[in-house]
Amino acid sequence: MLKEIKKNLFAIISVDWDRRLFDSLIPLPDGTSYNAYLIKGSEKTVLIDSTDPAMLDRLMTPLQEISKIDYVISLHTEQDHSGAIPYVLEKYPEAVLISSPKAKELIMDHLLIPAEKIRTVEDGEELSLGDKTLEFIHFPWVHWPETMFAYLKEDKVLYTCDFYGSHLATTDLFATDECVLYDAAKRYFAEIMMPFRPTINRNLPKLDKYDIEIIAPSHGPLHNNPKFIRDAYNDWLSDNVKNEVIIPYVSMHGSVEKMVQHLMKELESKGITVYPFNMDVADMGKLAIRLVDAATIVVGTPTVLFEPHPTVGYAVRLANILKPKTKFVSVLGSYGWGSKVIEQVAGMIPNLKVEIIDPLLVKGTPKADDFKAIEKIAEAIYQKHKELGIA
Repeated sequence: MLKEIKKNLFAIISVDWDRRLFDSLIPLPDGTSYNAYLIKGSEKTVLIDSTDPAMLDRLMTPLQEISKIDYVISLHTEQDHSGAIPYVLEKYPEAVLISSPKAKELIMDHLLIPAEKIRTVEDGEELSLGDKTLEFIHFPWVHWPETMFAYLKEDKVLYTCDFYGSHLATTDLFATDECVLYDAAKRYFAEIMMPFRPTINRNLPKLDKYDIEIIAPSHGPLHNNPKFIRDAYNDWLSDNVKNEVIIPYVSMHGSVEKMVQHLMKELESKGITVYPFNMDVADMGKLAIRLVDAATIVVGTPTVLFEPHPTVGYAVRLANILKPKTKFVSVLGSYGWGSKVIEQVAGMIPNLKVEIIDPLLVKGTPKADDFKAIEKIAEAIYQKHKELGIA
């Protein structure tokens, strides 16, 4: 179904209500959508992006109404956006595929489209559709190296592919519940965009010169109040952290649980917000969301054959991959007869530019002196947060 955004501007949205895992990694509690966009100019017709091949019929059925497409634009090569482009080109063999120069090789590798079918465009280059004009904006590393945006000048619509998107299945064309959207967009940012904050921040000023009335991402609803999502992203992309501590932990025999509970009590008494994540049952997406803002991470782990518990190790590696703006890290560890968990946890986070707060390693059940050491850790965290002006 073609959904009208403005006159002669349409969205073709493939809503996947049932998908619960993306890239065999990312939880999707609210499903997702794959958004393609059709622009009918007075002289040329353009399709921006496509859909996941599993949703092919959701794209091709509405396109039966369209007799000719002159250009297909790939903003991003990943298969959930470009995977159906070969089928579109089969239906419209006269169409020219447009991409960024960096995308050309990726399109050839991933989609097996021949080089002569692809036309590359430079940063700032324009494409006339007659009464409408598209300007291309190279915006790499959101989250692949070849991504670009497209700005429709006359209608003030910015097509951003993954950027400003959300994994949120909905029948609404535009964002209607900003509270629901905020959580979905923050989860999406944490899992997809956060590792690339420095590059995004370098490119973000490119958007300042554009008068944007509508943001059209390729996942989730469109934004007809673009200030909402842009302000949220500006906050998440900043270096500002909050007076928060997250504690991913596992407790095999109760020792780590006791240490975590005591630390939580001490931190909360000092006005610090604490988010514990028992990794036996935790939603990794929610952990990622909390990583966006938290000033401190405290890892709680028992020892398994000298090493951190594998489930906690997964959480630590996730934090290392996502590269949050966290400032401090500490460890609460326990062991039965031997352990290297402190050194190994520290070695698992080379991407984090953090200060290590003195960790604690306890043999067996924590004792009175161990609880006093935990209180010192809580005080050290409080003082560090105070120095940042957040406590």
